[in-house]
Amino acid sequence: MKKSEIRKAYLEKRKSLSQDEVSLLSEKIFANFINYFKPISEQKVHIFIPIEKFKEMNTQIFIDYFLDRNIKVYVPKIVDTKLISVEISSDTEFETNNWGISEPLSSEDSGVLDFDFVITPLLYCDHKGNRVGYGKGFYDEFFNNISKDSKKIGVNYFNPDDIIDDIWENDIPLDYLVTPTDVLSFLSKSE
Repeated sequence: MKKSEIRKAYLEKRKSLSQDEVSLLSEKIFANFINYFKPISEQKVHIFIPIEKFKEMNTQIFIDYFLDRNIKVYVPKIVDTKLISVEISSDTEFETNNWGISEPLSSEDSGVLDFDFVITPLLYCDHKGNRVGYGKGFYDEFFNNISKDSKKIGVNYFNPDDIIDDIWENDIPLDYLVTPTDVLSFLSKSE
């Protein structure tokens, strides 16, 4: 399938989920992430704030867990068509941008490039770690600029069943995918 077809199909699949299903699946993804990666104090995590109208998973459970354990949390903010990382705390104030995404009021780029984990939004991810997002390319550019040691981790309600036919040479695959039922590693397949 082409990315445009996958994008449409998985947006529809997401739309069909109830709010209770979103909450339950988010909890399962969170538990799988914690059990597999075992994040510890002082690590650095870049994590997205969900777009609720698209029924993205609830990442607040991750953020609360990280902040409670002294794990540094950074969230994306689009400034002048570029994705930057803003460090947040439990006191950070947020506003909703034009796309309906909650972002910190601050536009101060942390400058951090050596994240331990980059928890990445997506609509779909295939068996090789290729992701389909919303088509804006923000994360591919972001991945190009961060440390090669940062673990790029996609989170999704759905397991990889479809093949993406139109992978672009500048697409950067994920290292892992966390679903409600599994954690898949793509590291050995991409080496």
